[in-house]
Amino acid sequence: MIPRSALLVLLAVCSARLALASGESRVVAHYPIGGPLSGVRGIYDYLRVDPQTRRLYVAHGQAVDVLNADTGAKVGTIAPAPGAHGIALVPELGVGFTTNAGPREVAMFDLNTLKVLKSIRYTGVKPDAIEYDPHTRRVYVANGDSGDVTVIDPAAGSIVATVQLGGKLEAIAFDGNGRMFVNAEDKSVIHVVDTQALKLVASWPLDPAEGPTGLAIDAKTHRLFAACGNEKLAVVDSDTGAVVATPTVGKDPDGAAFDPERGLIYTSNLEGTLSVIHEDTPNSYRAVQTLPTAYGARTIALDPATGRVFLPSGQFGEAAAPTKENPEPRRPLLPNTFEILVIGR
Repeated sequence: MIPRSALLVLLAVCSARLALASGESRVVAHYPIGGPLSGVRGIYDYLRVDPQTRRLYVAHGQAVDVLNADTGAKVGTIAPAPGAHGIALVPELGVGFTTNAGPREVAMFDLNTLKVLKSIRYTGVKPDAIEYDPHTRRVYVANGDSGDVTVIDPAAGSIVATVQLGGKLEAIAFDGNGRMFVNAEDKSVIHVVDTQALKLVASWPLDPAEGPTGLAIDAKTHRLFAACGNEKLAVVDSDTGAVVATPTVGKDPDGAAFDPERGLIYTSNLEGTLSVIHEDTPNSYRAVQTLPTAYGARTIALDPATGRVFLPSGQFGEAAAPTKENPEPRRPLLPNTFEILVIGR
């Protein structure tokens, strides 16, 4: 009889070989980061890949670590960044921006030296997702707790407008033709903003999907992909707002990414899975893989140059007992275990 431990190793090897043969995704590397802080929400959030410089930006704790995207070697740190959440890059100006929820600021930094150049205050409450739109040459910040979007001129490093939307705002996407899309998790809608007039023009319901968080877009087929809390991916026509498909994804997703080269949509799920959906046609979607990752690997960044995916995670302790104030406590991230999972083929 084969010992159970040897059988598990054999199964793992066979699974890895099958993944390679079929072109499926698999964990190809671990990039350790560590850090003494522990917690669940707020200890880490968004990642950003710069495919030209081969840098990976990772927001966690009080700073943003910058790694070599191909090796995991640490390049430097952007600090201070209290309550760091998101990162946006403006290569033509040589600057980047981080959202720092603690002081309600956006920090402007030099892309070469990683030195913080300026603190832009005050945004709305809990600045979270942040994106640069080359079409308008502006940076947009979704403020999660005040339901508005802060608009920044990246050349001047100053706030130029605030757009009121409403709801618990999450991820942002652009169609490249003057429209911005913002998920409102608690309202289960996608807000549509005219980026020239800086005006809310529509709020599209996602029924039967609920609780949108991560958001990605296929600008070519005019399709939005909203990762939703009831284990659905809402596929939305970005011209009309019609929900055209709702394939099933993993539990508690917080990130979405689209790979146009391979026609794949990914959602990163807190439960410890990566859902992989293929866009067969603009109205037809097929689940091709549910990859086990690690508990807590809930946000995502895609490297368009290689097709690799990056997920933050670590080792977690047991959740505390439920209380009236916190009926569903999360498991705490253990100190010095934070890492990035690299997914490839």
